[in-house]
Amino acid sequence: MKRHPWQKHERWQRDDRRGAAMVEFAIVAPLFLLLIVGTVEMGNALEASTHLSSALREAGRLAGMDWTGLLAESESPNTKIIRDIQNFMTAAGYPGDQIAITITSVEGTDEGQTFDLGNPDNEMRLFKIEASIPYEQVSSFPHGFMQGRDVAARLVMRAGRISLMN
Repeated sequence: MKRHPWQKHERWQRDDRRGAAMVEFAIVAPLFLLLIVGTVEMGNALEASTHLSSALREAGRLAGMDWTGLLAESESPNTKIIRDIQNFMTAAGYPGDQIAITITSVEGTDEGQTFDLGNPDNEMRLFKIEASIPYEQVSSFPHGFMQGRDVAARLVMRAGRISLMN
């Protein structure tokens, strides 16, 4: 069987196109992979930030309650709140002991200083709870791009005790 000249030329064009497709894939695939990894990383950071915000909201709610009977012997309200935030984050799958938590005054001459929730003189004063966790503890992939960065949340509330009536 004799081949026509155009059949040979057609095969050459198919092989050439197949090579071009491989080159295009080699260029585009890493970009798509980078996009997917970045989306997963941003999702992890957003999820950690949401959990931190929820933990602080619950801690603020506790700080505004009458904690009589809720505190262990020789435990301060500040210690209880810090421990509860760490436990909340541990239950969410994050290392609670890696979270930096501060409770500070927002107003007055002691602005920025540690705020004692158990002090009756602090009644009806504003305080801030801040928590942060190193990004390395949140990340799914080992890389140094966000090294030294933290995922953080903060909450400002007024100190006051709400008694729960039975």
